[in-house]
Amino acid sequence: MLELTMAAVTAADAGATAGMQMADAPSEPGAVLKVGRDRSVCRLTTPDDWLFVSRVHLEFRCGPDGTWQLTWLRGSQPDPSCEVRLTVGGHARPLAYGGTVPLPTGGSGEIVVQDRAEPRSVNVGFYHEA
Repeated sequence: MLELTMAAVTAADAGATAGMQMADAPSEPGAVLKVGRDRSVCRLTTPDDWLFVSRVHLEFRCGPDGTWQLTWLRGSQPDPSCEVRLTVGGHARPLAYGGTVPLPTGGSGEIVVQDRAEPRSVNVGFYHEA
């Protein structure tokens, strides 16, 4: 099972948990959870006017062996208007635009989508139940 929690945070809301969303999916091959602005395909959605987040921005996909991977999907622009960081075990690392990384089995962490133009972010916590 992969569990996600998401909060959209502005400088004025720092530390607040209002508007938190949650989603989960079983660790079955082909299971997918998406994060973005498009409510028709994303389980976790950001405000419509947060254009630094693509319509479908992040994809969590379960592989044939029950492990999950995270992909920062490429949007319509050649260069992103945000940065994406993955933090696991206290170590943060950037995720490349269009890149994919595995998530630790039985672990937890956070993905931060940081707007480059304003002090706001999308914080997605994850827990992968072993």
